[in-house]
Amino acid sequence: MEKIITFEDFTKVDLRVGTIVAINDFPKARKPAYKLTIDFGDLGTRQSSAQITTLYKMSDLLNRQIVAVVNFPKKQIADFMSDCLVVGAVKDADVFLLHPETKVKNGTQVS
Repeated sequence: MEKIITFEDFTKVDLRVGTIVAINDFPKARKPAYKLTIDFGDLGTRQSSAQITTLYKMSDLLNRQIVAVVNFPKKQIADFMSDCLVVGAVKDADVFLLHPETKVKNGTQVS
């Protein structure tokens, strides 16, 4: 069984919808990854490193809405500072990005 958390634990996780506004290759990452800049509306823009190069081309990601955790502490990955965590479903080591079914306002909270 997976680790059980309380509802209060879950409410501490701040999941928000954002739009990818810039994408760059990340050759210094240990595993193939992109550097993403994501617009979260009133929360501003955040950056994240994402190992999604096997399923997504950069052109597929620009202006795409995603879901990310925005209240993690910053994490340095090689020479890059990530300040949010893009979430996805993992199957056979591939990450499938989670996203709203229809376009919503950037910064919309996921609950």
